[in-house]
Amino acid sequence: MTTAIIILAIIALLFVIFEEVIHVDKAKSTLFIGTLSWILVYLFPFHGSSAANITEQLNENLLEIATLWLFLMSAMTFVAYLNSKGFISNLVQRLLPKQLSERKFMFLLGFFAFIFSSFADNVTATLVSVAVIASLQVPARQRLKYATLIIFAVNSGGVSLITGDVTTLMIFLDGKVSIGNLLLLILPSLTAVLVLAALLSRNMRGQLTFEGKHEAIEGKDKIIAGVFILTIFSTLYLNAAYQIPPVLTFLFGLSCMFLIGQYLVRKTNRNILNYIREIEFDTLLFFLGVLLIVGMLKEVGVLTQLTTIYQVFDTSVANYLLGLLSAVLDNVPLTAALLKADIQMDTANWLALTYATGVGGSVLVIGSAAGIIAMSKVKELNFISYLSMAGYLLAAYTIGYWLSYAVTSFSLVRFGI
Repeated sequence: MTTAIIILAIIALLFVIFEEVIHVDKAKSTLFIGTLSWILVYLFPFHGSSAANITEQLNENLLEIATLWLFLMSAMTFVAYLNSKGFISNLVQRLLPKQLSERKFMFLLGFFAFIFSSFADNVTATLVSVAVIASLQVPARQRLKYATLIIFAVNSGGVSLITGDVTTLMIFLDGKVSIGNLLLLILPSLTAVLVLAALLSRNMRGQLTFEGKHEAIEGKDKIIAGVFILTIFSTLYLNAAYQIPPVLTFLFGLSCMFLIGQYLVRKTNRNILNYIREIEFDTLLFFLGVLLIVGMLKEVGVLTQLTTIYQVFDTSVANYLLGLLSAVLDNVPLTAALLKADIQMDTANWLALTYATGVGGSVLVIGSAAGIIAMSKVKELNFISYLSMAGYLLAAYTIGYWLSYAVTSFSLVRFGI
């Protein structure tokens, strides 16, 4: 049975890697294999396990999955509402000046993508950022550089807040780091983005002109955006001060959005609850399938093999290499596998791993959701053209990783944060 589970997990991984080739959504394949693995274990128990024991193991996995799933559902519903109203793209257009140098725009774009991805999901942050460069009249190579920076900045922005990246949220929910710890990653992550912006903009000397197409932002949308921002900061504060689980605070914020929104949209005859239907359930189902598979791999004892790399290399080096591995393997199952393997590390190394799994996928365009989305929207961007930027990306990732390890180690020892 152990061999069968491993084979199924490998098949699921191949389905994820070659999704664009076989045209089978990874949510479908991982959910199918994840549920099939558990059903097979019930039919053919291993190590003499009873149905009651397997049910207990399944319930433990489902509790972890439900916590992650509900948090993401809440955050994505907020973003779905604001995105459907054009609030986000309109706000970006208002913030852009009429004219800006190409070099300054590179830094501004990186900073915007970094900040925005901290609060919204990577898919939305990428789509909005790519929309900014879509209408620019610039050479193909230059647009490629802008797209490269967006991918790296979006992935970097999410690592320091639980609202910004799934792997960060997973590591936090497992109790490896606190919200205060994660905030230490802001400076190293942003520094790496600015380094990449400097490298990519070295030969840029021209000026860019932006068309000012501003539409009025409705008052009700501003109120919902305010509820969203308040929910984020309340989540961070209440967890740090009172250890209230983030999922509870976010669900409370979502309920406030529904109640306030119902009053605000009462004249449109639309139920505010309908915006739940507009979130990307394929993403949520993918997480569900992956975590079911990884949970089963843990139960059969396969994940203990992951600790081998930590026996060969120093912990900090092993984390760095695993970050690069996430450019080939999806970072969600990789992170889930590392957590299930119960690897013993200090907080500084867990923070470094958080950065590595969140940003390492940026080295290849297929290594992150941001890369896949950008590739579908920017015609100059493909696997080979992005590979030409690998040197810059590897340099920025390396600087960001070792700076994150140094900053967190120093802060934890010096200030006990």
